[in-house]
Amino acid sequence: MSTDRVSSPLALIGLGKMGANMARRLARGGISVHGFDASARARAALAGEPGVVVHESLAAALGALPVPRVVWMMLPSGAASEQVLGEIQALLTAGDLIVDGANANYLDSQRRGAEIAQHGIGFVDCGVSGGVWGLENGYCLMLGGERPAIERVIGYAQVLAPGRERGWLHCGPSGAGHFVKMIHNGIEYGMMQALAEGFALLAGRPELDLDLGQIAENWRHASVVRSWLLDLTTQALQGTEALETIAPRVADSGEGRWSVDEAIRQGTPAPVLVAALMSRFDSQGKADTANRLLALMRKGFGGHEPG
Repeated sequence: MSTDRVSSPLALIGLGKMGANMARRLARGGISVHGFDASARARAALAGEPGVVVHESLAAALGALPVPRVVWMMLPSGAASEQVLGEIQALLTAGDLIVDGANANYLDSQRRGAEIAQHGIGFVDCGVSGGVWGLENGYCLMLGGERPAIERVIGYAQVLAPGRERGWLHCGPSGAGHFVKMIHNGIEYGMMQALAEGFALLAGRPELDLDLGQIAENWRHASVVRSWLLDLTTQALQGTEALETIAPRVADSGEGRWSVDEAIRQGTPAPVLVAALMSRFDSQGKADTANRLLALMRKGFGGHEPG
């Protein structure tokens, strides 16, 4: 990989699974990366990576950059991002640029973009998809911000994306990148739920002696439901880890809730997204009280013992 759009170093703040691999991909694409993470373990994991200099403090990472600076955050959304964003802003000067790569609520990004602009600092909100496979396959980037700010990050995006002219998009003004990523994740919830329910139905007929792994593999080729999610499902079904050993609990990290909030805000029906989110809540035990009450009601009017 190479780029002729940018050679300036950047600071990458947040070296977790996603951030660390992004640092590696940028460095392997010829861009010098100055990294920082509050976790000593995360910093140690990148020590010695060619093209990546890991610093012991946020101030040191930012201080190593030439002016004007570009700082890319890869932190959890919410309070963590808000706190570090404030610390970064206090260390920057007019003409610098912040990229927020968290799965942030687009309403927060709109607010942050407006506040940061008052100090003459640019702001880009960037939805990032690709997971742990991004280092090898590249990342899908959804960018929001004013055109001059976007122009300054295109070179980085071209290295991070699967191709120089594909896999990244300037979606619109501040907030647009995180808005598009939010809806992307809502769709992801629905697609995952459909695959999971379908294979559960297949598993529900043991007398047919169905090989779920082979069925999934068959569907990967020319089927209308082929997808990366189906690829991952196939790997899971053909893997050595028995399905029965996995706890039936599915976390939700926020984007699904925000997508449903947006559907309500717009009055736009999104029943699949809502059902997928509710299923995740159910898996987390949040339906247990209601289900116990239902069992007691049934016992009350029909004498049926719970269970």
